[in-house]
Amino acid sequence: MRTVQRVRGTVGALPETVAGALAYCIVPAIVFLLVEPYSKNRFVRFHSFQCLGMCLAAVVLGAGLRVAGYVLFFIPLLGRLFILLVPMLVGLAFFIVWVVLIVKALQGEMFKLPLVGEFAERKAAEG
Repeated sequence: MRTVQRVRGTVGALPETVAGALAYCIVPAIVFLLVEPYSKNRFVRFHSFQCLGMCLAAVVLGAGLRVAGYVLFFIPLLGRLFILLVPMLVGLAFFIVWVVLIVKALQGEMFKLPLVGEFAERKAAEG
């Protein structure tokens, strides 16, 4: 069982937990990576990078689903069902993960996603 290390400090005018949760919106994530003192805080940098990585993964997956939709459109019933249901389910899954990440950030945890979290952790440690 791993121990969870929670943050309790402030960064700039915001508590670290609030800044980490705000980092899951794209514009604040970019601002936090560019503006001091947020750009120097490891917790905020981690959540900012994880947000950007998750958004990039969503764009790549969305493009793949779009291509698959064009290919499967010609299958009479199954193709159209795929085009309707799978993107909706994937979007719902991304939304649920997004909410979980915001809650974990508000709790002061650095909750890592499988691939994106490793990248975010490395990038946060660099700065």
